[in-house]
Amino acid sequence: MGASEQAIWTRAVLGPGQSLDLITARFATHRYAPHCHQEFAVGVCTGGSELIDYRGARHRAGPGSIVVLAPGEAHTGAPAAGDGYAYRAFYPTTALLTEGLRTAAHFREPVIDDPELAAALRSAHHAVSRPGDPLEAESRLIPLFTTLARRHGRTSPTRDLVPGAAGIAAAVRVRLTDELLRPPSLAAIGRDLGLSRYQVLRAFREAVGMPPYAWLAQHRVTRARGLLEAGRRPAEVAALVGFADQAHLTRWFRRVVGVTPAVYRNSVQDRAGPGSRS
Repeated sequence: MGASEQAIWTRAVLGPGQSLDLITARFATHRYAPHCHQEFAVGVCTGGSELIDYRGARHRAGPGSIVVLAPGEAHTGAPAAGDGYAYRAFYPTTALLTEGLRTAAHFREPVIDDPELAAALRSAHHAVSRPGDPLEAESRLIPLFTTLARRHGRTSPTRDLVPGAAGIAAAVRVRLTDELLRPPSLAAIGRDLGLSRYQVLRAFREAVGMPPYAWLAQHRVTRARGLLEAGRRPAEVAALVGFADQAHLTRWFRRVVGVTPAVYRNSVQDRAGPGSRS
């Protein structure tokens, strides 16, 4: 495959025993032979335009289009013009795509125009393609897949409001704090509370104003600040508070504190005076 023909497969872990395949691809001339997937294919066209033969018709996806192909449905893919096409795609199981529904999801058309949702899917794809927490992947993807199915599939949604949201959120915070280095999946938390992952997410967002992974990341950053102030190095701190690596720590530290861990450590050590640096 030449420089203009590139496909990178990654896998996001969603908890024990569950993962999600992803692809980031750019093709100038590549044409997919008719094929099908065991899972849904949910993609966002990120450049050029693609022709897709699906259910006896030809469809065109351009930049910002969402493409949804059902499991077991034969389809193709090919460039629609000389500039080729590029896309990012997820391959969720039916159970994952319908987590927040009471019924199966049926999409009448494979190409969907929803710029806001397309941007959110593209951002989530980029985020979960990097090393991170399974909790983050669950928290990001389940609401997006549910939104996709509710807006554009013929579905019957579950109730969004979860009674006792504040108590549920408090229990989740305690669980995440106690298991900081190896946080449980939303599926595990949900089983213990008698709720689905989607219900845990809804209750936590309602009570706290952010998803569990974001709260956990900020809690880890708070712990990291204390360790950095004590003279620990960023790479060491990342492991001690549960981030995947130093880059993961740095991304969140900058979001929350506004500077990198190294800059923060140096600044607080400078304020502490000579001889304080380890």
